[in-house]
This record gives sequence, C-alpha cells and structure tokens, in this order.
Amino acid sequence: MTGHDGHLPRTGKIPYGGDYNPEQWPEDIWDEDHRLFTQAGVDTLTVGVFSWSLTQPAEEVYDFTVLDRVLDRAAAEGRQVCLATGTAALPPWLAKKYPEVNRTDFEGRRHRYGQRHNFCPSSPAYRRLATELAARLAERYATHPALLAWHINNEYGGACYCDLCAEAFRAWLRTTYGTLDALNDAWCTTFWSHRYTDWAEIEPPSALTEHWRGPDHTAFQGTTLDYFRFTTDALLGCFLAEKEVIRAHDPETPVTTNFMGMFRPLDYHRWAPHLDFAAWDSYPPLDAPPTWPALAHDLIRGLKDGAPFWLMEQTPSTTACRDVNPLRRPGELRLATWQAIAHGADAALYFQMRASRGACEKYHGAVIGHVGRDDTRVFREVAELGRELQLLGDISLGARTPARTALLFDWDSWWALEISDGPSRLVRYQDTVHAYYRAAREAGADVDVIPQTADLTTYDVVLAPVLHMVKGDLATRLEAVAARGGTVLTTFLSGRVDEHDRAFPTDVPGPLAPLMGVRVDEWDARPREFAQPVTLEDPETNARPVFETEARLVFEIVLPRGAEPVGTYGADFYAGTPAVTRHRFGEGEGWYVATALDQPGVDWVVRRILTRHGLLGPYADQPTVETATRVTTDGMHLLFLLNHAPVTAHLSAHATGTDLFTGKRVRQGESLVLDPLGVAVLQFLSG
Repeated sequence: MTGHDGHLPRTGKIPYGGDYNPEQWPEDIWDEDHRLFTQAGVDTLTVGVFSWSLTQPAEEVYDFTVLDRVLDRAAAEGRQVCLATGTAALPPWLAKKYPEVNRTDFEGRRHRYGQRHNFCPSSPAYRRLATELAARLAERYATHPALLAWHINNEYGGACYCDLCAEAFRAWLRTTYGTLDALNDAWCTTFWSHRYTDWAEIEPPSALTEHWRGPDHTAFQGTTLDYFRFTTDALLGCFLAEKEVIRAHDPETPVTTNFMGMFRPLDYHRWAPHLDFAAWDSYPPLDAPPTWPALAHDLIRGLKDGAPFWLMEQTPSTTACRDVNPLRRPGELRLATWQAIAHGADAALYFQMRASRGACEKYHGAVIGHVGRDDTRVFREVAELGRELQLLGDISLGARTPARTALLFDWDSWWALEISDGPSRLVRYQDTVHAYYRAAREAGADVDVIPQTADLTTYDVVLAPVLHMVKGDLATRLEAVAARGGTVLTTFLSGRVDEHDRAFPTDVPGPLAPLMGVRVDEWDARPREFAQPVTLEDPETNARPVFETEARLVFEIVLPRGAEPVGTYGADFYAGTPAVTRHRFGEGEGWYVATALDQPGVDWVVRRILTRHGLLGPYADQPTVETATRVTTDGMHLLFLLNHAPVTAHLSAHATGTDLFTGKRVRQGESLVLDPLGVAVLQFLSG
C-alpha cells in the first residue's frame, strides 16, 4: 500500500471489478460468483456500500459475520477489496429512534424514513453513529489482507433545510464573515430591507423564505450561493469525520469517496485536498457526445493536480434510473472503458457485479445477471476487456497527461450564473463549457480541467468560457499567461460578479476587461429558436471565404478598447459590431466571444487559437477519432486512439511506436486501421 499523501493504492495492474453485494444473495451463489470473477479477470471488489443495517442491526449491536466472510473469501481468491463504510443509507432503526436524522426538504417538509442519501448532515446522531461504525470497521479490517482502499459513504449529495441545518448555517456564516456588517455588505441586504441585526434572524434560503419557482429562483443570490457552499462543507464535514476515525486505526490505506462528475450540487474543488485519490461514477446522458464523459474524466483528474483517478462505477450494459434505458451496443463498453483510461483512470470498475433480485435497481446492468450465465454477450465483453487489461499490465499506472491547454471549471460561476435573474436563464453552464472543451478535444488537444486557483504557468492556452465569477488574483494570473505569449479566451457573461455574486462596479467584463480590450455596455437576450448570423474572418490572413455561423441566447454589444474584430453580428441594430474579438496583450492574446456561437463557430475560434500554438493534434481532420496522451513514470508516451464512429477509420501513423495490444511495430507514415468503435494504444519513446 502507499501512504495517504495523494497517491492511489499500489497495484500490479489496473484494478478491475466493481460493486459486489453478496449479502443480497444466498451464500451458495458466492462460489459461482468467484468462479465467474476469475473467468472475467476480476481482481477488485467494492463491498459494504449499503450494509449499515446488516452490520449494525441495533444501536448497541454490531454483527460483522457476513462482512468477515465476504472479505475472507476475497482474500482466499486473491482478490482485493475497496471497503465502504456503508453510511450513505440509514438503517430503519436509526431513523425511528432519532427522527432528527431525516432530512427536511426545500419546501420545508420533514421526511420520514425511506430511499437513500436520506440523512441530515448537521444531525449529531447521524455524525456520532456514522463515525462509530467507520471506526469499528477500521479497527477490525485495517490489517486485512484483502483491503486495498477505503470508500466512505457513496455519491454524496442532497441538501437539508431543518432547524439543525439553520443553526449550522449561521455558525458557518459567523466563521466565514466574522461580523454581521461584513455579511450585510456581501449579501447587499440594503435591498428589500433585509439588513440583519442578529445572526438568529438568518434563515436558510428555501421555498419558505427567499425562493420562488424552485431552487434557482432566489431574491438574494448571495444568500443562496452561500447555502450551496455551506451544504458542500457540511457533507464534507461528514466525510472528514469518518476519515479521521479510520486514520486513527489505519494510517496507511488510501481513503476516497465516489463523485459524480459534473454534479452541480457539490463543489468538488472544496473536497479535493481531503481525498487521498479521486474517484467517480460515469453515467453520461443518453444523447451525450463522447466529449461529455471525456470532460468529466478530465475534471476529476484535475481535482488532484493531474494525478490519475479511479473509475469507480460504470454500467456494463444499461442503467435503470431513467425513463428509457438503452443498452450499450457491442463494442461501446470497451470503448468507454479505454476512454476513461486514456483520460487518466487507473481503475476500471462497474456497478454492479451481480444483478439485484429486487427493488429499483433489479434491471440495472450487471456483469453477472440473475441466472449467473457466462455465455451472455455482456459477460463475454467484460471478460475480453479483462484480458486486455491484464495484457496492458502496469504500464499506464501513474501516467500523467502532458496538456498545454487548460479549461477553467468553476462551481461558483456555475451556481451564480444559473441562479441569476438575467439576462437569460436559457444559458446553461455545462453546455457552454462543454462546447469549448469539445472544440479543443476534437482538434486533438489534450486538456486539463482546472479550478480558478490552479497554477497557470505551464499552459499555452487557457479557455475560460462563462467565467461569470472572478475571484482573488485570477485576472492578474490570466494576464500573465498572455503577457508571456499565451492565449486566454473568455466569453459572454464572464467577469460579471465578485465572490459574493455582487456586480463589479467597473465596465464589463470587469477585471478581465484590460486583457480582453473590450467594453460591454449592453446585452440582448432572445428565445432559443432565435438565431443571429455571425461572420468570422481571421484579420491576420484575411482568409476567404469568410466563415458564416450562427449565435443564440445572449448577444453582448461590444465596444473595442484595443481589441480587433474577428467576428461580427449580421442583423438587428448592432449588425456589423463585434461578436468575437482578439486583443494583443504582451506577447500573447486575449479572445472575447460575446455570444453563444453554435458548435461550428466555437470550433473555428478554438482551432485558430490552437494553431497559433502548434497544438492541433495529428488527427485533427478526423473528428470521430479521439486521441489522448499519457506519459508514464519512466517517460514513455502512450497515445490512445479511440474511434467513436460505427465505420472503419483509416489513419497514418504520425510517429514510430509499438501497438500494445498486438506488440506490432508501427512506423511513421504506416497505415493504421481502427475498426468501428475500435481502440489502439501506441507506445512512443517521446511525444
């Protein structure tokens, strides 16, 4: 095992397996499970995720009989275990004995027992009992030979608005602001006579207080923004309490929890320093392009400064939580798994290993179905993938991504943008960020997805779409990127508010204005079906023909203050005014995109920026072929080629290397053929 200094558990290969709930099945089934695990190359099991009611059937009673047998059997079979604390779902006795643990929802209703993720994070009873359970588990299993990692709770999420949370929120505010004068200033409480004179007067923002028409419609954005932050920290406090008692008994085994990618309710950047390694569960939207899960992978990798992460869950076949749950087609599971590894995953795990017989997930995909067959298509694909991972061995473990392009991702900007009453509620943070990420990835650039606080000195290009909130010294650090020759891009609705969601008392885009060389005085907003024509033309080359595209949602009216137009609007009273500008700043440039360009327009802009820095990939003309690079600990470059098209892709090798699946030497210029949904991993001595 490694220590808990930010490294992943030490293994000889990519851990392969997933969530295993043998307590849901008779013990005679376990023998068959392990036979099939061996056949599929499964070496890692996540156990105990929802076992609280089993391991603690009453407050003073603990029973580890079943868990002992599960771990002992795993060890006997040579498998390793990611052991969960089981604290994500309350046992019924706890909710009955301590009603305070049941959450109060946004509408002010105290819930009764049911479902999961159903605990109040401010409940002393929950905190005490959850940490006692975690402590007993750590004391019992810290030295168990199967133990590989600790998995606290599961998919943290949800908010509570009870009296306990109200008191905890007030305490959080006192710590954050120190004085009521500072809080009143931050929240602009002179508006609507909201000035507070006592901490006890403050209520959580909910449907009973500041909100109408749901959680995103609030009279006081600063209050709601702080409740999002408080909820993030309250749940983090629960995680840290469990981690602390685990550490008291086990100072070495790495500790994590499973995130959910681009999950709006929790700011994962606030959690990142407290994880020994990052892990997440990948269930992309049904209609998502391949760059959507890729963005989430890169976001999770960025939580630990580029360190590899674990893919803790994905479905081997289908989900069971949507109205319609399509099946993964042949080859899609393999492609998705190698995509995760290409973007930094050092583990590939599933939910789940054997299908549940009852309740809401009985039709969720599983490696082993209810009957336990080994001749299903899904099982064969899982087993073949296990063989490939065995073939790869440990070569990719610890490998890093050598990105020179960064994308800023900021939960505060996400929250502030989407709770704002203007100029348009149709602008979605994820969609806009993804458009620019997609443009860079499809052009072949490796991308680091990073917080506002990240070190920018290693990047040639920084993409900062809808950077609504600008905090700290970020504007100065972005200027430094451009001054030394880099390029910074930002867009409409950026540079609008400070850390408290107060509008900057300066020209838009606020602190970003000197770098962008523009002033925005007005902005127009239209329904989604309205499209404004935009003409793009590179003023440096005067290339013909010009590129015609469209824009929607928001149209900022830009007055250049040193910047030169790159794109212009084609209609309305602001026809002919800049829609896209470029500003020379030091040795570099600042690009401002004043409207929501369609994807071809975003692609045009981003490719020009990448071209300036020589960052177009060798297969940038193949939009369905994804490339990603990882550099191993001994300096080898691994190039992952992923064909997302249902047809064969014909490429030409851009350098000489070795195909790790076949062992074949591939020479520069030699033909490369990727099957439909095919994958290749090429090893090079250098980039």
